[in-house]
Amino acid sequence: MEIMKTSIRAILNNIESAEEFLDEETVDEFENVIIGARNVFVTGAGRSGLAAKAFAMRLMHLGLSAYVVGETISPAIYEDDCIIAISGSGETNTIVSAAKIAKNRGSKVLAVTSYPESTLGQLADCYLLVKGRTNQEVDDENYMKRQIHGNYTSLAPLGTAFELTTLVFLDAIVSELMEKMKQTESDLQSRHAVLE
Repeated sequence: MEIMKTSIRAILNNIESAEEFLDEETVDEFENVIIGARNVFVTGAGRSGLAAKAFAMRLMHLGLSAYVVGETISPAIYEDDCIIAISGSGETNTIVSAAKIAKNRGSKVLAVTSYPESTLGQLADCYLLVKGRTNQEVDDENYMKRQIHGNYTSLAPLGTAFELTTLVFLDAIVSELMEKMKQTESDLQSRHAVLE
């Protein structure tokens, strides 16, 4: 039970400390691109993809036209659209490929990544820097020794810190979008799925 509690604290601390990397102007630009887009496409692989889907749902609740890349009902992307690409490393092949296609078609590319210098970061018109566990922490030769001796540098496996922080940040962006778009909780509720 103590490991679980320590893990929860570590994840919450990551979310809190990641807040310092947010830049107000960048967040504002990120939100304005979303509001101004005809269609918003979201993409992410694995658990980042689940965070992307959760965000797409909220965008739909806001009354925006939102699609998840790869779903059968997703239309073509055009220059008045935007894509939100989520990848901690910024190097996930399928995500980088989707961002390149979107960019080549003239649409805006918004990225959520831990590495702005990555391929995805370089492609992006605007990016949110979301810190997760760094590659250095994983590759550190003393990492396993510390784990064996109970000196845990991270109790969150793989990309958990990035994915959960991304989920929290994107939900916070929904709150700001609600304010900018003059949407209320009732407005969002009226668009909530009823065929469940």
